[in-house]
Amino acid sequence: MTLPRPHSCTAFAGQHRLASGSLLDVALAIRAAQANGTTATLLAFDDASGRVIDLDLRGTTAELAARFDAAPAVDGDDPPPSPRSRGRPKLGVVAREVTLLPRHWEWLSAQPGGASVALRRLVEAARRTDAPQQQVRAAQEAAYRFMSAMAGDLPGFEEATRALFAGNRTQLEQETAGWPPDVRAYALRLAFDPTSPHVVGTAP
Repeated sequence: MTLPRPHSCTAFAGQHRLASGSLLDVALAIRAAQANGTTATLLAFDDASGRVIDLDLRGTTAELAARFDAAPAVDGDDPPPSPRSRGRPKLGVVAREVTLLPRHWEWLSAQPGGASVALRRLVEAARRTDAPQQQVRAAQEAAYRFMSAMAGDLPGFEEATRALFAGNRTQLEQETAGWPPDVRAYALRLAFDPTSPHVVGTAP
């Protein structure tokens, strides 16, 4: 399965945030920390999903730049687009089988534009309605992945997890009050402020 390449990520050296920014920025920071002889565990996290990401640090700085700044930002190579054929563009429409009861087909066929147009309208309306809940859930899952990797053995982890999925920021802040500041701050940002700007830190 091909996963989107992160637009931004955050690296930790042990329990201290090392750097935040683009893949290249973080890769260079990790390599510099290695060159300086750090003994801390170095991990990089995708800011969107909270997943640990594996950065290939081989090669020169120029090779790193070419590797991480290359477009498109996707793990793996996509095939080149097919030449456009003549006629009306298909607008990305994909035909797939849909199984419905007869009364559903009757209702869809009676809608303006027919079944396909009605189905598209229904899907778009559902997407708009469900988007806020999906965003909240995605933020909670991202924070949980990070917390599991970095704070699974810290005091209050179970209580913090319950507060996270309850959407209780106040309780989550209380349960994580004794955690290392950088770990706590990043977990809270993933959970409740996923679009907030980064604050670049330096590991001691």
